[in-house]
Amino acid sequence: MQVYAAEAITDAGGTQLVLAAVLGIAVVILLIAWAKWHPFLALVLGAATLGIVAGAGPEAVVKSFTTGTGTTAGNVGLLIALGSMIGALLADSGGADGIVKRIVDRVSGGALPWAMAAVAALIGLPLFFEVGVVLLVPIVLLVARRTTVPLLQIGIPALAGLSVLHGLVPPHPGPLVAISSLNANLGLTLAFGLICAIPTVLVAGPIFGNFISKRVHVPLPALAGVPSSGSSSGADRPDAVATESGAAVSADATAEPVERDDDKPKPTRNPGFWPAVLTVLLPIVLMLLRAIGELTLPDGNGLRDALTVAGEPVVALLAGVLVAMWSLGHRAGFDRRQTSAVIGGSLPPIAGILLIVAAGGGFKQVLVDVGVGNVVADAAKDANMSALLLGFLVAVGIRIATGSATVATITAAGIVAPLAGTLSTPEVSLLALAIGSGSLFFSHVNDAGFWLVKEYFGMTVGQTIKTWSVMETIISVVGFACVMIISVFV
Repeated sequence: MQVYAAEAITDAGGTQLVLAAVLGIAVVILLIAWAKWHPFLALVLGAATLGIVAGAGPEAVVKSFTTGTGTTAGNVGLLIALGSMIGALLADSGGADGIVKRIVDRVSGGALPWAMAAVAALIGLPLFFEVGVVLLVPIVLLVARRTTVPLLQIGIPALAGLSVLHGLVPPHPGPLVAISSLNANLGLTLAFGLICAIPTVLVAGPIFGNFISKRVHVPLPALAGVPSSGSSSGADRPDAVATESGAAVSADATAEPVERDDDKPKPTRNPGFWPAVLTVLLPIVLMLLRAIGELTLPDGNGLRDALTVAGEPVVALLAGVLVAMWSLGHRAGFDRRQTSAVIGGSLPPIAGILLIVAAGGGFKQVLVDVGVGNVVADAAKDANMSALLLGFLVAVGIRIATGSATVATITAAGIVAPLAGTLSTPEVSLLALAIGSGSLFFSHVNDAGFWLVKEYFGMTVGQTIKTWSVMETIISVVGFACVMIISVFV
């Protein structure tokens, strides 16, 4: 991954570069938050503004942007696509439902919030946040109806499990972008991310859920859901909030149930609990084994070489897809055509995400090539500021301004990328997680996820801020605190 420019494409001074960065980021923020443009277009124009104000020639800016876009799409886009395939097979085969029901049916009372957090974290490994919400919320409502446990006491742990995995653990887009931009070790970042995810889910999930459910009372909604992304009542409305994948969530629409696509294959049998769990964990285990092998086995060792190949992210996720085709697709009763249809159907919904990630890579590369990162790195050294703290704070600022965790991650990683060269391999992985933690800070009305949660749970804006927004902030702060604690020992 190209991160550092061998020669800057402009000879502008530090003040001009800082001004260029501020204006470039401001263009992105204003186009997303005020003009309601798609983040892809906002990032393209933001990169152009950055390069021109920095004094770079138009041809050099275009070359820098396209290089970053292509490299990021090649490194990150393939992993997102493979992860989406596993997630689609898990969802459409009934494997995700089986995992949820198996765990929830075996616990009761005070253990339910903890079980819900655990199952959300498990199925959140391969699924995008929005898909996880669609799968889990009906189960949350069902459990709340048949027990005396308050809705938020079960719902908050489920949301926390999904959100933490989405922000801290690859192969989700945010962590992958940070890893790619900083040249971080994926296996090590995955290991650290899982370590941080456990206490973060526990604090922001069951513990906070128990606290807030006693103070905010949300009645069970009669219907749960969000408007279909293809409906005119969502995407065509002026007050609709665009998600990062291109779907639209109306800011004030009445909740409607989600309708399944009648063209999707219907499973004829349950693929089973353990086949589904082991399929989800397979890519994670392969990548972790690679990290362990690199830390414990000498160079040239045959086992280390085998683990290095098997744990290569593309290989690990491809293995997960191939196994899922049998363990989830075949075992659910899908024939080869139906399995192929599920896999093919997983790709169109991620087109928007891939474009944003790719454009973000181009924006990041322009930041690096004009020399903004070096200016920030020098300033951080002069101020004796921790690279981890700087990455976290930059991500927090952009997250609050744009509402997009992906844009916050991409921009923050581009700004602090030069600092990565001064850090050890474990510290670079922690920097990626610090940025990921900052990208989750205080989701509010400019974030589509805010409206998604509000509509599903039938809450008011004030209730959503007290619950969802505070939960996201807890995740961000606890996740970053965990990163700082680990940094003391590496």
